[in-house]
Amino acid sequence: MNVRPILFNPVDYLRNDGEITGYLTAAYQDDDPAVFIVALGHVAKHKGVAQLAKETGLNRESLYKTFNGKVQPKWDTVHRLLKAMKVELTIAA
Repeated sequence: MNVRPILFNPVDYLRNDGEITGYLTAAYQDDDPAVFIVALGHVAKHKGVAQLAKETGLNRESLYKTFNGKVQPKWDTVHRLLKAMKVELTIAA
């Protein structure tokens, strides 16, 4: 019997961009940087990895590897993704 796992994406249950921003902010504030990358992956999958790959010029397969939490992505990759998703990082003291 071939059973496919049910993939849970918390972003599917957020109602608007403000809630998605809050989700990313909370993930970014976690002590483990991998939490932010996984959250970024949730948002990317919600918005469409194929479309993000097209907009960023990044390979779709490499994006999936970036989001699996096992690889530390380069800043360039994260920056391109944030820009394509229209997510701005704010630095405050």
